[in-house]
Amino acid sequence: MSLRTCRNIFLVGPMGAGKTTIGRCLADILHWQFVDSDHEIEARTGATIPWIFDVEGEEGFRRREAMMIAELTQQQHIILATGGGAILRPANRQHLHQRGFVIYLETPVSMQLERTAMDKNRPLLQTPNPEQRLNDLLRIRDPLYRETAHLIVPTTDGCARDLAHKIVNALP
Repeated sequence: MSLRTCRNIFLVGPMGAGKTTIGRCLADILHWQFVDSDHEIEARTGATIPWIFDVEGEEGFRRREAMMIAELTQQQHIILATGGGAILRPANRQHLHQRGFVIYLETPVSMQLERTAMDKNRPLLQTPNPEQRLNDLLRIRDPLYRETAHLIVPTTDGCARDLAHKIVNALP
């Protein structure tokens, strides 16, 4: 799949990986539309992700997320930043992998902690030990990110714009 034939670019990775920030930079460089699946869910429901988690539980949120992924991955020339757990459902992984070029933004837990420390909009981190939670999530999710991705990009080297340029240059 080359940039000419690539219909979409989908960013996957853990919370705090920079999917939204890097995604916006990619959209700017490529002149494509940027969409964040979590923001889209909030805009359409009129509710925050933490509220959805509180009222519907994680399973209710994941159902909404799956419908959003199924819809958004059918669009053309979008950069899609997915939620960290979007890859948990096999159908989501299939839609992402088959309908676009998937980039796993690989990020160490230490960097995730730094980037999410003050963010109260992360229901899965509202725990006495966020570091342990992030390690647990990564242990489960890392193999799924790798299975889904066409390209793995470590986020430890450079700012978001530099990483976006690195991604554009790495596209086949």
